[in-house]
Amino acid sequence: MPPSRQTLAITWGHNKDHRPDLKQLLSILTLSHDGGVPVHFHAASGNITDDQTHRDTWDLLCRLTGRPDFLYVADCKLATTENMAPIHGHGGRFVTVLPRTRKEDADFRQRLLQQQVSWRPLGDKTDEQGKRVDRLSLCDEPALTAEGYRLVWFHSTRKAELDAAARTAKLQRALKELGQLRSKLPSPRTRYRQEAKVHEAVTVILEGCGVSDGIDVDVQKQPIERYRQAHRGRPGKETRYVKNVTTRFDLNYRIDQEKRALEIPQDGVFPLVTNDRALSELELLDAYKRQPQIEQRFAQMKTDFEVAPVWLKDVGRIEALLGVYFFALLAEALLERELRQAMEREGIEALPMYPEGRPCRRPTARRLIDLFEPIQRHELHQPGQPTTTLVTELSPLHRRLLRLLGVPATSYGR
Repeated sequence: MPPSRQTLAITWGHNKDHRPDLKQLLSILTLSHDGGVPVHFHAASGNITDDQTHRDTWDLLCRLTGRPDFLYVADCKLATTENMAPIHGHGGRFVTVLPRTRKEDADFRQRLLQQQVSWRPLGDKTDEQGKRVDRLSLCDEPALTAEGYRLVWFHSTRKAELDAAARTAKLQRALKELGQLRSKLPSPRTRYRQEAKVHEAVTVILEGCGVSDGIDVDVQKQPIERYRQAHRGRPGKETRYVKNVTTRFDLNYRIDQEKRALEIPQDGVFPLVTNDRALSELELLDAYKRQPQIEQRFAQMKTDFEVAPVWLKDVGRIEALLGVYFFALLAEALLERELRQAMEREGIEALPMYPEGRPCRRPTARRLIDLFEPIQRHELHQPGQPTTTLVTELSPLHRRLLRLLGVPATSYGR
């Protein structure tokens, strides 16, 4: 009798949608390099962290492929000794990004602030008009992690711009929320009557915006004196008054420009870790650049398929539903890959798939399905006569797309 599988727990975990009111399951998806096609899916309990899933996923992929030497690309949750050592020890290859919590990261950034790092150009990235949108550089000094794996540091001018913009947005958001808190403090009906509560509210804002070290906040006490009559009645010369002193709080805050200046040289810097010493720096970077495809597939499940919220309670039914979505995602990914490969074979740079016939260089399955959505199929049944099938007339673009997909236009819809 086969061993029974442990039931997954729908429970509280780290919700990436910032919904602390919802329990969750963890959905694990693996894509292939060729077209970002889903090749494996399974679910885990909602309180399982991502770094605990990579070993089991890699073992299963070895069984699926029958070999361990494929290149396993993952985010920073892979960069732990417990995850990297078994893969390396069994002949596997991996590429991941070094997390900011590692000592190697702190040491390098300290050297960066001391201007002890030299960079050499690696290449430029241009847009469709030939305009440079990114310039890549490489740290000229070889480095290793504490485990002895290859550590390569890159710098991207585009990422530097995005890092600076993200930091500015966080500061602006924090300043706005601090201003809203400050306006509530002097109100007679304020809820912040104790200094500890004010400090707690400030901490929540700074940590929530990710600028705990970027803004200095000073909480100041302000005594407010009020006088009232000691006894009821109309006030006169002999009326006595009682002074009542209450404490209100005010905030003084400013951006710490010194700490901000220390962050600017670190913008655009990111480290990659691999045990493959045969990959060049560009090949290493190109391999990791494909990792965000997994996020695009998850986004596709949430937008196109509207996989959440799920109004189910039974774990088995939720897993079955996620499995159905996996097969739908697989079908769309294969359709998307087939069209793009056909365009590459025939040397087609773009297709007029956007509104007003604007060119589309990398068509998606969603765009393709939307184009064919107006096509209708009707069957006319009459007594004693064969069924007549009526299909909306296809446009030249429809026929071209069907030809690229290997579908005969004459039989489409019939």
